[in-house]
Amino acid sequence: MGTEIVKIENLVKRYKELIAVDHLNLSIEEGEIFGLLGPNGSGKTTTINCLLSLLTFDKGSIKVFGKEMTPSSYDIKKQIGVVMQDVAVIEQLNVYQNIDYFCGLYINDKKTRKKYVDEAIRFVGLEDFVKFLPKKLSGGLLRRLNIACGIAHKPKLIIFDEPTVAVDPQSRNKILEGIKELNKNGATIIYTSHYMEEVEQLCSRIAIIDKGKNLVTGTKEELKKMVKNTETITIETENISDKIKNKLCESEHIYEVDYSDGKLNVKCSGGKHNLVNVLGILAENNIPVGRVYSELPTLNDVFLEITGKALRDMEG
Repeated sequence: MGTEIVKIENLVKRYKELIAVDHLNLSIEEGEIFGLLGPNGSGKTTTINCLLSLLTFDKGSIKVFGKEMTPSSYDIKKQIGVVMQDVAVIEQLNVYQNIDYFCGLYINDKKTRKKYVDEAIRFVGLEDFVKFLPKKLSGGLLRRLNIACGIAHKPKLIIFDEPTVAVDPQSRNKILEGIKELNKNGATIIYTSHYMEEVEQLCSRIAIIDKGKNLVTGTKEELKKMVKNTETITIETENISDKIKNKLCESEHIYEVDYSDGKLNVKCSGGKHNLVNVLGILAENNIPVGRVYSELPTLNDVFLEITGKALRDMEG
């Protein structure tokens, strides 16, 4: 067990009749990239705002770096960086001035601040744009500026809330590589996203929350073991009769068989040689086989089974 950077215990936040956060428990260790996943309205943003002491809450406790977090915990807040989904920069200031301004909220020494600002500009790849006003930047470059403003003071804990929404692939890759680099350099990261492939790529542990509750927490491997579907086999073929479908269903680890548009879909739970068994049954019945795919469960499958909703279908 490593050092706990964030410990949320029994957190409750109500808005009149609505319980936005319902006895939530969360523990994040030093050096993690911790994925916080949930459908819209699940309580993610409310939890983050409580963690930052931007919202009061009805019950529970929040500790950051081992200390109780309060609105006046400036010593703690100095060590936190926040990159929210809505870009928060000052339109009248250019790229350099924006980063300098936000860094200056935490770093008083001018020499240190200049060094930090220059490093942040290089880090997000905005060297050629330092004199640009925000309105002159593309969406992807604006996101990079937003990140530089949030991390220039070298925080130990960084919260990224949907940092890659509506950016071009190049900027997206730059942002993801940057997050890995920040983590490698010692920052603990809390990451929320609607893009499952990002979470798979980045996060060491993941919590899925819904209706204000923490439903499950674990590594992606641990979460994938929780779902019934362990393998989906898709085969392009013809002439699949009900008799063949029934025969497939009789196999020990197959629990669902579907055939439409020339594709046979077989869902399996457990077992190591499901593909061999399926192809064997088709060969015995002289059924020609085209392309064959075998897919292991994704985080989206886990999310769908646990919450009843598919995260990738949701709007940012």
